[in-house]
Amino acid sequence: MRAAMTRIRFKGTAVAGASVAMAVVLTACGGDSGSDKPESKHEKTSTPADNQAPEESAPTEDTESQVLGTLRGADGVEVVISSAQRDSGGFITVKGSVKNGSSNRFTAQGWQGTEQEMRNNGASVAGASLVDQTGKKRYLVLRDTDGRCLCTQFVTGIAAGKDAAFFAQFPAPPAETTEVDFQIPTMPTATIKISG
Repeated sequence: MRAAMTRIRFKGTAVAGASVAMAVVLTACGGDSGSDKPESKHEKTSTPADNQAPEESAPTEDTESQVLGTLRGADGVEVVISSAQRDSGGFITVKGSVKNGSSNRFTAQGWQGTEQEMRNNGASVAGASLVDQTGKKRYLVLRDTDGRCLCTQFVTGIAAGKDAAFFAQFPAPPAETTEVDFQIPTMPTATIKISG
């Protein structure tokens, strides 16, 4: 009788031990706490994508749609400046577009400037300059060793009613200079902000 009771107790202990072991195994293997219910807002686990702040994503700002300055000339010609970016190499790149609102092809007559070397650049913005009023200094468009400007050349001009993108590179004024006057011969002046 006593031996039978010992066997029953042993079997009961073994069953209880097995139940505890199964509970531990199920908990360890479950991973999602065994629940099929959807996660509540408080229980949501974060992913690397969730942890990224919006500021860390790539900028989506369209600099081409910005307007830093506008120069309006005769016959409906308009220059819109969209950026003046200071580069790490000690340059400033000015970008924008030229709109020909006239009824004739625009050939940028006079925009090459008065320097003999630059006049060979044809229809271009070779004669453009930046003026630092604070430092009292004028910066001319950069050129290569063959005298070609580091700027856009409108090879065939700009057709009536059309527009064309342009760029021009200049030496950068001192870092503390944040505004300059952008000038093109035959056009009025526009004060623009430097970024970068």
